[in-house]
Amino acid sequence: MVRNQEVLQEVVIKFAGDSGDGMQLTGSQFTNNTALLGNDLSTFPDFPAEIRAPQGTLPGVSGFQLRFSSDSIYTPGDNYDVLVAMNAAALKANLGRLKKGGKIIVNTDGFDAKNLRLANYPEGENPIADDSLQNYEVIKMDVTKMTREALKEFTMGTKEKDRAKNMFVLGFLYWLYDRDMENTVDFLTEKFGKRADILESNLKVLKAGYNFGETTEAFSTTYKVEKARMKPGTYRSITGNQALTLGLVAAAQKSGLPMFLGSYPITPASDILHELSRHKNFGVRTYQAEDEIAAITAAIGASYGGSLGVTTTSGPGMALKTEAMGLAVMLELPLVIIDVQRGGPSTGLPTKTEQSDLLQAYYGRNGECPMPVIAASSPADCFDAVYEAVKISLQHMVPVIFLSDGYIANGAEPWRFPNTASLHPIHVQFKTELGHHEDKFQPYERDENQVRPWVVPGTKGLEHRIGGIEKQNITGNISYDPANHQLMVKIRQEKVDKIAEFIPEQKIDTGKPEGDVLVLGWGSTYGVIKSAVLELQAQGKAVSHAHLRHLRPFPKNLGEMLRRFKTVLIPEINNGQLIKIIRDQFLVDAKGYHKIMGVPITKQELVEEIENYL
Repeated sequence: MVRNQEVLQEVVIKFAGDSGDGMQLTGSQFTNNTALLGNDLSTFPDFPAEIRAPQGTLPGVSGFQLRFSSDSIYTPGDNYDVLVAMNAAALKANLGRLKKGGKIIVNTDGFDAKNLRLANYPEGENPIADDSLQNYEVIKMDVTKMTREALKEFTMGTKEKDRAKNMFVLGFLYWLYDRDMENTVDFLTEKFGKRADILESNLKVLKAGYNFGETTEAFSTTYKVEKARMKPGTYRSITGNQALTLGLVAAAQKSGLPMFLGSYPITPASDILHELSRHKNFGVRTYQAEDEIAAITAAIGASYGGSLGVTTTSGPGMALKTEAMGLAVMLELPLVIIDVQRGGPSTGLPTKTEQSDLLQAYYGRNGECPMPVIAASSPADCFDAVYEAVKISLQHMVPVIFLSDGYIANGAEPWRFPNTASLHPIHVQFKTELGHHEDKFQPYERDENQVRPWVVPGTKGLEHRIGGIEKQNITGNISYDPANHQLMVKIRQEKVDKIAEFIPEQKIDTGKPEGDVLVLGWGSTYGVIKSAVLELQAQGKAVSHAHLRHLRPFPKNLGEMLRRFKTVLIPEINNGQLIKIIRDQFLVDAKGYHKIMGVPITKQELVEEIENYL
């Protein structure tokens, strides 16, 4: 049969079904295939909060959004071109964001009376049987039935056979978008190589889905998205947590230090522990502690012993770590505290994204306890940003907070492999002996940047005391003297402030250095701000975008930059946190745009907000 092929500029697909339907695996495999093809891409996985929510219900819907394009893109897209709905709840939860005329691929088995009732459809109403979807192109497939038919010769039970139905959908989409299946065949072979029955069943269903598209006369057109025009280099698809892991390993190697991760599992940071545990060949030691406090104090102990100490968590876990973070500030030891933010407070929205912890990172400890704060802006940026966090921590003898969030951690985009030689060196120098002018080691004697020496315990002649009680300046002895306490508080603050001399000045990301509106962002709002600003600039609007990586201290030219614009707009996925700090430090009447729904800001809503100030 002769079919037409239509070349598209971009496609946004949303895979949706029960948490047991394998939508995350389907989406990630299609994403990896897309990366190998050379498209630019951006993803947004969307998990239910419960480990196993009731099947067929709206709270149990698991989704994976993928946007791929032949042009540069910065977000997973506002609305979908294609919705894969494995059951009625998946359709109901996602239909509102499907474009008019978009495709709906439905598994008809998921629209029986039971599934319709669980999805809260009125009695007798079935969206794929009435005319409620007439504004869309509906592709009906009994995926469950065809999966079982493909596996009729296998002796496994029906339940085991049904687990492969996501491979049927994936195979069909590979056919629909003119894709080679080889990467998924390799993935399945590696994953299930020791389970021949599972491997063969998945491969057979994958090919059955592809052949269904190939042999069915109902489909007259296939689609293709050409390669994106990107900088030359070697690329891979990478999530934020994966990039963060590689950034930590690279920084440890560049510094020449062994790395120790003390961690307690918590969504959405757990993958960092899983990933780092695979890199023992790089001198990485991972320790899954019994709680958050043990995790960070073990990492502090590793730093005291001369290692790169790292601890990972999310907002609730960072709350538990705060006393130990104060200990690290008092000891003036290097430590990287990674907070992958999620919706709060308390356990809040554990699988939803939020920029919820900036004020906690700034102020969430007892006493005057300043720490540098760095935030990544995208999945790929996690590599560079955490590398810089490690560099600052080691070279300034200070614990550093690194902020990511669920959107960045689980989302994926193409990442160009860096050249090792292009990474900035990280110089680490341990003090190993007394200087010519010293007759006794003074652990809190400082250099011109207020940085004290780092000594490995057991170094002869350099024995010293550590602890959480205030230190006497220079000697490090315990001190309750009021004047000394004020002096030490000022010194610790000055040390953090001086880091501004070692970080780049703030640059405008997009637009002119002055104008009507500056959209100032931090963290995961980068993509949507850039997309919105580019759209308005194409209309001739005087709007610019600047994005902060260094949140404490700020780049030293930031105040001057802000004052060159009539309006500063700060979009955040919280109730207004950076805006409070900006108003406080620069006395700028910044305006805020706040979204606290567990999902990212969309381009269209931000465009409309910016236009209010133009």
